Amino acid sequence: MARLAAVEPQAFAPSVQAELGPGALADPQGLGLLRVLAQRPDLTTAFLAFRRELTAASCLPARLVELVRLRVAFHNQCRSCMALRQASGVDDGVTEELVCSLERPEEAPDLTPAEKAALHYADLVATDHLAVDDAVFDRLRRHFSEPEVVELGVHLAVFVGFGRLSATWDIVDDLPERYADRTGPVTPWGAADAVVATER
Repeated sequence: MARLAAVEPQAFAPSVQAELGPGALADPQGLGLLRVLAQRPDLTTAFLAFRRELTAASCLPARLVELVRLRVAFHNQCRSCMALRQASGVDDGVTEELVCSLERPEEAPDLTPAEKAALHYADLVATDHLAVDDAVFDRLRRHFSEPEVVELGVHLAVFVGFGRLSATWDIVDDLPERYADRTGPVTPWGAADAVVATER
């Protein structure tokens, strides 16, 4: 059981239901930390509005953002994050075969140099942020404009922070079995049972 009470989707405040849209409440597996966050509808609607605006204003490919999200989820061991695949990323080419490339991104032939640079930055932000140096930014600048690097950083802040929060809340009850098993670390790769969720 989650360490904090999870709200049943049907009991979400009307403001949260409106922000999520009608289809989102049908699948509790795709709601993750929102089930606990929903105890504070005001914070939930603010968070969802922020995520919606960030997605709408994005100048980065959805595929890149989803790969970075899943790699950070692995470092965080956020099981609800790893169990999900954002529909926009799937629509932009994130397949389970591609997700398997996240096990060793620098060696993966199906990742672009830009994706490898972003994933390297993500690895450092998630595991050793003080090791991010000028060389990391020089590598990013070969593939991204500075506004794109700013956006990537904001995505990373959301993924690292909220992923760690979700991991501490231990929200696994509605997840596929491999993610609900708490006996050891899990990975987002090698998962035939990932849940495709709409953007949140």
